[in-house]
Amino acid sequence: MAVAAASRTNANGPHGAQELPSVIVTSYNLEIRDADGFLGDKASRSAFMDHLAELRSHLAENGEDPLVKAGKTPSKSELDKLLTEGEAREAALVLSAVERFAQSLAFVIRRFLRQKAWSPVERIVVGGGFRQSRIGELAIARAGIILQTEGYTIELVPVRHHPDEAGLVGSAHLAPKWIFEAYDSLVAVDIGGSNIRAGIVELRQDKASDLSKARVWETELWRHADEEPSREQAVKRLGKMLREQIGHAAKEGLRVAPFIGVGCPGLIEPDGAIDRGAQNLPGNWSSSRFNLVESIREMAPEIGEHDTVVTMHNDAVVQGLSELPFMQDVEHWAVLTIGTGLGNASFQNRAKPKGREKDKDKPKNGKDKKD
Repeated sequence: MAVAAASRTNANGPHGAQELPSVIVTSYNLEIRDADGFLGDKASRSAFMDHLAELRSHLAENGEDPLVKAGKTPSKSELDKLLTEGEAREAALVLSAVERFAQSLAFVIRRFLRQKAWSPVERIVVGGGFRQSRIGELAIARAGIILQTEGYTIELVPVRHHPDEAGLVGSAHLAPKWIFEAYDSLVAVDIGGSNIRAGIVELRQDKASDLSKARVWETELWRHADEEPSREQAVKRLGKMLREQIGHAAKEGLRVAPFIGVGCPGLIEPDGAIDRGAQNLPGNWSSSRFNLVESIREMAPEIGEHDTVVTMHNDAVVQGLSELPFMQDVEHWAVLTIGTGLGNASFQNRAKPKGREKDKDKPKNGKDKKD
């Protein structure tokens, strides 16, 4: 099936769009500051490790660090294991760090709810790599309890898809309508401060037309943080990953759309340039001489003999979009992604909420409370 030139042009931009087919992006990449710097730094993955390190330091000064026998900073999986199999003091120390982080996360959410775009938010989806751990799940749940006991009506829920896949699945909601008429899969890219992922997303519209059953068919992960490449090396590696994914999917008989959805940190300009917010990526991705969308199109100019369409948005927006089919009972919702940094985005559904009566007199999420 040939794709009309007009359709290709429209789908190539604008990038970072506010209005998407089923949802309005009311904000993203908000950079809120306080006296200590960027607010998001208080609820990043490294913030949790800082809390843990501070607790260990205090204990070492006044007795013995329960984790000293580990000999290094424990990984997320090791900390999860300590919760269930560790000695009582080891588990208690990890739980103390979880509590501190949960308090910080609740503080950050309060501040976000003061923003105009966030004030009507009814539910917050929490994703990112930190969510995919028991300590992350406990911190998210604890932050939700803290807010509820303070009178906030906001719901905090973990992202349904594995965080490694949510940033790919969400790209399906960036795709133009013509894709869903002739293809059963598409190409997606998720660029993060530590990793780059490229994969094939199966749309599975035969199981759910709202894309709630979409899933990652295959993916490749490259942890660029371990290699510290230049920007050019990182982009070249991404191109190789894309070509291999596209070739493998075609060989297996998937009807891959001539479309690549990209999630990338930062403020995305309509032409695909990155204004700011990509400081954790290798090299300068905000340079006026660099355009990621153009680079991707050059590396994969055709898919299935059709010109490739590339659409890019902020990575937190894309991860949030993976939850869109499950957010139809609310009107305003948001996403926070806890990883190298704290990604954020807020949304307003175009359709009226389903299966849930709106209470006009309900509390305003405690937005007038003081921290």
